[in-house]
Amino acid sequence: MSAMKVYLDNAATTQLDPEVFKAMTPYMLEDFGNPSSIHGYGRKTRSAIELARKTVAKLLNVHPGEIFFTSGGTEADNMAICQTVETHGIRHIISSKIEHHAVEQTVQVLEKTKGIKVSWVNIDRKGNVDIDHLEELLKTNERSLVSLMHANNEIATLLPMEKVGELCEKYNAIFHSDTVQTMGHYAMDLQAMKVHFITCAAHKFHGPKGVGFLYINNKMRVAPFITGGAQERNMRGGTENVYGIIGLAKALEICYNEMEAHQQHIMTLKEYMKAKLIANFEGISFNGETDHDKSLYTVLNCCFPQHPDAEMLLFNLDIMGVAASGGSACSSGSNQGSHVLRGIGADMDRPSVRFSFCKNNTIKEIDFVVEKLKEMYEVKAVNES
Repeated sequence: MSAMKVYLDNAATTQLDPEVFKAMTPYMLEDFGNPSSIHGYGRKTRSAIELARKTVAKLLNVHPGEIFFTSGGTEADNMAICQTVETHGIRHIISSKIEHHAVEQTVQVLEKTKGIKVSWVNIDRKGNVDIDHLEELLKTNERSLVSLMHANNEIATLLPMEKVGELCEKYNAIFHSDTVQTMGHYAMDLQAMKVHFITCAAHKFHGPKGVGFLYINNKMRVAPFITGGAQERNMRGGTENVYGIIGLAKALEICYNEMEAHQQHIMTLKEYMKAKLIANFEGISFNGETDHDKSLYTVLNCCFPQHPDAEMLLFNLDIMGVAASGGSACSSGSNQGSHVLRGIGADMDRPSVRFSFCKNNTIKEIDFVVEKLKEMYEVKAVNES
């Protein structure tokens, strides 16, 4: 019998849902036409794309014309930020030092190459945005672009979207929010939310990799991001990722149909693991918010007691059959450590692990992971005695 393997890195990517694969398959093998072609093959795939767009729009309570398919969340973030600056002559951007690199680095490039003034809003030690400081920045600067993520991908802290949206409306600012980690996990009524741009990556909710979308509020106009074709209503040239788009819509539909059950199941796993870790590891703490109403329920970032093999913790977990991460998968290979943990003043001398859950995880898997962690720390205790 093969050894047990547990995947708790769902914030990096999720397993493709079999129903999503089933929906995608015909567009890989049979309905292969180019959506820009006028013959029957092309018309069939064009119709499928537009049906997928309508499905996404209906779930989010927006007009289909406000959904633009992209290659994923990074492209969508870049498109929202760069094209807003270009189209609207924005000279001031407000963001935070714990944003995903798709936002943080894009803003820094604009600062260097376009001379855009950048203000970094204050955050507390749990990753919460200082709302008073945000208002001060909005009040004392020219029209701004505010780019703040809905939920931090490493520490799970949620942004009070309603408060930020109201402030942006009050000071005539443009509001972009990276919702890659929350899309498919929370019901979103974008008609009711005061936000101009939100982003999505399908592989974060059991859809395929390499596809996402950008929502652009119909009151906003931005210049095309990729030229060279009339696709996506002249906003993004290039032949569409047909089966990816089909998979995205199907995955999001499944999420909305099963959301309440999945939320309850995953929240139970997170609370169970948190309790087990507290019971078994003296001095353990958690990075970011952990309260239900302030924390993304799919992520738990744990700061473990000091360990002589701290730098090898993730490697040793992997050997034991447990997949987790020290932060964003986009930072893999970097020896600089998590910019998010540094940004909130976390103890960088202690090992931190991000466990992220999905609908397929079980209590049995959580027990297995905790036992493997205990084994590692018990070996340390034996070696010290």
